[in-house]
Amino acid sequence: RLIQKGGDSSITQMNISNKKSRFLVDIFTTLLDMKWRYCILLFGMAFVMSWLFFAVVYYIICIVHQDHLHVDDPDWKPCHCNVYDFTTAFLFSLETQHTIGYGFRGMEPNCIPSMIALALQSCGGAFLQCIVTGLVFAKLARPKRRSKTIMFSEKAVIVQRDNNLDLLFRVGDMRRTHMIGTSIRAIMVKNHLTKEGEVIPFCQYPLKLSTETSFSDDSYLFLVWPVTVAHHINKDSPLWNISAEELLNQHFEIIIILEGTVSTTSMTTQVRTSYLPSEILWGHRLAPLLTYEMTTGGYNIDYTQFHSTVPLVKMAECSAKELAQ
Repeated sequence: RLIQKGGDSSITQMNISNKKSRFLVDIFTTLLDMKWRYCILLFGMAFVMSWLFFAVVYYIICIVHQDHLHVDDPDWKPCHCNVYDFTTAFLFSLETQHTIGYGFRGMEPNCIPSMIALALQSCGGAFLQCIVTGLVFAKLARPKRRSKTIMFSEKAVIVQRDNNLDLLFRVGDMRRTHMIGTSIRAIMVKNHLTKEGEVIPFCQYPLKLSTETSFSDDSYLFLVWPVTVAHHINKDSPLWNISAEELLNQHFEIIIILEGTVSTTSMTTQVRTSYLPSEILWGHRLAPLLTYEMTTGGYNIDYTQFHSTVPLVKMAECSAKELAQ
């Protein structure tokens, strides 16, 4: 299986040359794709390292200026007031970078290296804070979790309608704020055997989709209610020569890709699922979901029947090609 029912890929990429350097070149996308726990750990380490680095700088300045030897000398003018060891240097660094307020610690104007270090830490700390804030906001605004409220039927069905065979599956959106410009497409993936005997793996065959009773190629969906998506099996379909008996012995995967814009963030999201031959029921139809509410004049959607199918009493088991003849 290439695509899991939840949309995750089952493909593992191996032996990529210069993989780490390629990911570091696109460092922003790499950080966005990292898990939250690793991002939080990385951000925390970045802040701690910046505090420690400038704490060492201030401590070296303190030693070079011999401030640690004149702690109790009232006539001595230190570079930093009340900074005489590494602990106080670390606190001074932390207070400087995050503008907490020095309290009884401070800087004297008679030490140029300290002024340069202070300026560098102020600029570097602000830059680091901007990077962390931007990354956190970008991760929170990503519509990755929006796909969890898009549902696909667990099974696809093949039914006979108007002397034609149709492949049907159902898609629905559980949220009240629906996606904008939703489109859907399907791809059948299977191996292809050439006349020369060469096996070409993972060949992609597009399937034309429409709504349940439409024969147009318009792939845009209005997901206010669950929609039944249909693939009309005609002579251009890769399912044209497959009968009910042959379906059980087939080795292919139908990948469904739904894309749309999240109305709350205006960002594009993609939802995927797939169907194996064992998940396609021949001679079944999808159970109805909509019921009319007399008191309100509206409709109710029963999601307990979303994945349910109903077997048909009479259904041709021949292929669409044989049925057309």
